[in-house]
Amino acid sequence: MCVFALAACTAKAPLSMEVVRSEMVRCPQATYIDGQEGNLKWNYTTGLELKALLDAAPEEAFDYVDAWYDAIIDSTGRIYKYKKSNYSTDHICPGRTLFQLYDMTGKEKYRAAMDTLYNQILDHPRTSEGGFWHKKIYPNQMWLDGLYMAQPFYAEYTVRYVTDSLQREAHFNDIVLQFQTVYDHTLDPETGLLRHAWDSSHQMFWCNPENGQSAHAWGRAMGWYAMALVDVIEILPAGEQQDALVRILNSCFQAIPLFADQQTGMWYQVLDRPYAEGNYLEATASAMFVYAMLKGTRLGVLDGISQADARTRFEELVSTFVRVDEDGLTNLDSCCEVAGLGGKDNRSGDYDYYINEPVRSNDPKGIGPLIWAALEYERI
Repeated sequence: MCVFALAACTAKAPLSMEVVRSEMVRCPQATYIDGQEGNLKWNYTTGLELKALLDAAPEEAFDYVDAWYDAIIDSTGRIYKYKKSNYSTDHICPGRTLFQLYDMTGKEKYRAAMDTLYNQILDHPRTSEGGFWHKKIYPNQMWLDGLYMAQPFYAEYTVRYVTDSLQREAHFNDIVLQFQTVYDHTLDPETGLLRHAWDSSHQMFWCNPENGQSAHAWGRAMGWYAMALVDVIEILPAGEQQDALVRILNSCFQAIPLFADQQTGMWYQVLDRPYAEGNYLEATASAMFVYAMLKGTRLGVLDGISQADARTRFEELVSTFVRVDEDGLTNLDSCCEVAGLGGKDNRSGDYDYYINEPVRSNDPKGIGPLIWAALEYERI
């Protein structure tokens, strides 16, 4: 086993392609991604990884990606086992890949499926401030994760398919409202970091009853938010809505680098307690932050961070977490498998909860951002 050497990329495929190849070997069909063991399930983790594979290798990965979507969406555009009435922002996320597949295949059922997801957005339940509930089963709650799940799709659908100028403008303002609302209500003024979630009713057992905030800044939650910002900034037309998101992005990145590990440059599972006992360097959040830094500097919207700084962070990401095994497959280690709040397991969101969630290699929530970060790095 060895650490992946970026210097060797000139003699072999670039890292993005090595990750794609390795994932397609580990999971010979997309129905095996994220431990699904051949089950067909409309879930954000599979959709996230398939979009990354298609972005990196549109020719090599097309059949692999299209086979999953073709199987899970019937000839009328109905998504297998999808229920609008669940009102889960997670179920919007897999729809992002459909924009590319529709362009590549012309399959009208893909456009119909996108319309279904857009209609969910139009009817999605909201807090009194207008923010989308994370899911119907989490009423009155906004989680940072949910911004990535819904807003990039919402933005791209609006740009592509909403032709009425007043409706387009209303949607763009609504997208900014989502980002601003969750920022305002999850911001920890002492650290500048964003807490994992906010309960607008201030009633959940995991929240501070005074402000509704959860107890900690979880790395991947803020990573989702950072990725959502750079992706939506790229999609929106230049103007005041885009400018508003750029301001939020820069506010976030005034704090994020301050909480990186001084030795590796990477980030911890619990952001606001970087050197506490039991805390560990976590790959998915680190990959998300690095991707956002690389893309933000390329777009010219991230102040105070140079392209060279972002590229160094990517090299640190690779040296810290990426490993080639004895079979020649590229792996991403130290990925938190899952974390949330409340639900059937009554997840408390305290420090001990986050550091004791399962850790594994090659979680799709890290594989996708790693591929996107590698693609940004390899552009130059």
